[in-house]
Amino acid sequence: MQSGRVSNALKNGAIWGFIVLELVFFSVAGEFLSLSDKAFMDSENMLLLLKQSAPIGIIAMGMTLVMVNGNIDLSVGASFAIAAFILLDSMTWPIFAGLGDWVIPVAWLLSLLAGTFLGALNGLIVWKTGVDAFIVTLGSMLGFRGIVFMFNGENPTSHLNWTLVDIAESEFLGLATASWVFLIVTLVIWFVMAKTVHGRNAYAIGDNREAAVNAGIRVGPHMMINFAIIGFLAALSAVVFYSESGSVNPNDGRLYELWVITAVVLGGTKITGGAGNVIGTFGGVIAIQLLRKGLGHIGADTSTVNLVIGLILIAVLILDRQLNAKGKEELKV
Repeated sequence: MQSGRVSNALKNGAIWGFIVLELVFFSVAGEFLSLSDKAFMDSENMLLLLKQSAPIGIIAMGMTLVMVNGNIDLSVGASFAIAAFILLDSMTWPIFAGLGDWVIPVAWLLSLLAGTFLGALNGLIVWKTGVDAFIVTLGSMLGFRGIVFMFNGENPTSHLNWTLVDIAESEFLGLATASWVFLIVTLVIWFVMAKTVHGRNAYAIGDNREAAVNAGIRVGPHMMINFAIIGFLAALSAVVFYSESGSVNPNDGRLYELWVITAVVLGGTKITGGAGNVIGTFGGVIAIQLLRKGLGHIGADTSTVNLVIGLILIAVLILDRQLNAKGKEELKV
């Protein structure tokens, strides 16, 4: 039992140690290479880091719930792009021409409903067909991305509403709107997972689906709800980001699956389900964004960043497998 507690402590606390190592390494490397006179991470940069983490972080909270459930969603980047397209394009629809700035909440609602619908559709297919979520959402990723290109080809969709920009760029207590949304979503998903029957059922299903069925848990509807939640959060992420930027390209959101899954796994969530928490995921999101920012600080290009993230994901999965294997051996004894 002592070994098991040590393994859990390593998985739960390692992410924060990793963040400290990143801060130290990139601070020292930046000074050694004399790339900038400005400190790598001062208070201003930390606040900016939190804001920049929001688009990935909001989706990662939903992915934590889905992965604890024993599933995965590879379509989040494409859902993000569709929601962004609907957000900006709907504001120019003739049917809403007389609404003025009241078109903003209408566009938000349409975007969030679209994301929720796409997520629920994934969950419904997984539930009713029994096909693995990896396969279902891989197909959805391609299909949803195709929808974006079908409507707009290779061209970006743009609509800059200054009232919308003012809302997105506003600050409260020194934190940007995007940061507040990220923090609130983290708190809500933490509450759902830690304090509700739905959250307890998510862990039970991810740990042993057959036992959960025998215990009377309605596994299919439960999973569908979680896919709807991640679809909603992918759309919310798009709303937060594109309210400020005002322009979406058909390829936007690509590799978001990689970033999100890496952050969730790095935060200690088992890819096979049954274990994980949003506090760890929050740390994983910050660690990923810090790594991207740090590598850019020392002059690394995008391809190097992607290579490093990929290697970290592989290393974390191997470590997770080893820790779980040791845990099983201990149980046998």
